[in-house]
Amino acid sequence: MQYENRHHWDLDAWPQMYGKLKELQAMIFFSEPGIEINLMTFTVASLAAGCRHCQAHGAYGLDKIGLPLEKIQALWDFQTSALFSPRERAALGLGMAGGCSPSAVEPQHHADIRAHFNDAQARTLISVVALSGFMNRYNDTLATVTDAESSDWAQTHLSGLGWSLDKHVGDAHEQRAGPPGG
Repeated sequence: MQYENRHHWDLDAWPQMYGKLKELQAMIFFSEPGIEINLMTFTVASLAAGCRHCQAHGAYGLDKIGLPLEKIQALWDFQTSALFSPRERAALGLGMAGGCSPSAVEPQHHADIRAHFNDAQARTLISVVALSGFMNRYNDTLATVTDAESSDWAQTHLSGLGWSLDKHVGDAHEQRAGPPGG
């Protein structure tokens, strides 16, 4: 399916909003409990929401900050992977449940978060899930073209997990110069 003129609606076409969104992303992602667990939570919330664009950016972002590839790939099966601590599983469980629409967060998710995170960290994780909700809906509704750097990385490292670019492929003139913040 062709998405004619979708680039006229992307975030780059609304610089004031994109600027504020980048500020919000930085404030949330770099807050405690830290960029690694926050970005893993974002990626898992994007898995739940089904946004391939945000999955690619989240996973590629984790690669750029040095998370081992094996652990990035294990996000697709975090519930049973031995690579995640109970603390990480609590955050990822919140991300997976919160990334569903409607939200599937239940009292046990809150109990798990309380067991491993203080109030400020819990607020950050909830903010990560909420921000991912906006980003997932915006990018998936628009069928935002994923930049070549992120999509090439994801196709190489995530396609064996069932990931595909899907509707986020675009023509050369629709490509950004690189990933957000890259």
